[in-house]
Amino acid sequence: MAGSTEPTYVRIAAELTRRIDATEIAPGDKVPSTRQLAQEFGVALATATKALDVLRADGLVITRPRSGTVVAPRDDASRTPTTKALTRQHILVEAVGIADAEGLDAVSMRAVAGRCGVAPMSLYRFVEGKDELVAAMADAVYAASPFTLDPDAPWRERAESLGRELWRLHRNHPWLGRTQPLTRPMMLPNLLRFGDRLLGALEGLGLPPKTQFDMHVLLYNHVAALAANIEREDEAMSQTGVSADEWTDRQYVPHFSDDAFRTRFPHVARLFGPTALLADGYDMDLDELFELGYGLLLDGIEAYARRHRERPADRVD
Repeated sequence: MAGSTEPTYVRIAAELTRRIDATEIAPGDKVPSTRQLAQEFGVALATATKALDVLRADGLVITRPRSGTVVAPRDDASRTPTTKALTRQHILVEAVGIADAEGLDAVSMRAVAGRCGVAPMSLYRFVEGKDELVAAMADAVYAASPFTLDPDAPWRERAESLGRELWRLHRNHPWLGRTQPLTRPMMLPNLLRFGDRLLGALEGLGLPPKTQFDMHVLLYNHVAALAANIEREDEAMSQTGVSADEWTDRQYVPHFSDDAFRTRFPHVARLFGPTALLADGYDMDLDELFELGYGLLLDGIEAYARRHRERPADRVD
């Protein structure tokens, strides 16, 4: 590509287009990731991202949840830029699709515009920039859940229902937790709706106001923090091609039969190794961890509330 006066990202896009037209990358096949393109062409990640955005705008590639960016089917309508009138809802749908498939870092005004088949500046009629876009994306996802409850149901039943629905949303959109740090939460009306209902479930326990709010924060954080591992694992798998199980086996299994390791970490060795209690290894199941952790938190809240009622002299309201 030396000697050309075209921008580097345009030249990369042209080369990828040639490969697609020659079916070197067939419809449905994954296209090289931004990291792979950066390595192949010796460019920055931002340049590689721009090249993929060109292909999206031309309808040559599409992004599918959990699959990444793939070559569009030959008869797919996305091969030509959309002529539909641009709307805020369309922008949010495409932006959420990118975040679900490639992570929140892949969301940019340029990338979303490419998915919509418009120039990046067109988006600014609907959102002021990426920060507003991300906030709107998150609120749109939370809006999809009614968080409906039976107001007469026991507090724990209501808290469990809310927690499981929140887990489902974060499980399907693991980038959500990154949009809402505990110390600087955004004003998202539909997430506030969840928080308000959870506070209502806790209200009948008679907890001090600050403790009630603390516990609602802890319950939310259990969901968001656990689900964040899904996005991190997707990123690690994309970058390394090594699954979590394979990585763990390489890191730890060779040490379990080492006498020095077993002497230094006797309680770990008691669980793992050829003759240990978990001889077949440990399969991490995030859904099971959510249920276990959320249940333990509710047990703790229940026990705390009971102690609080039994020791009225110790109350600090």
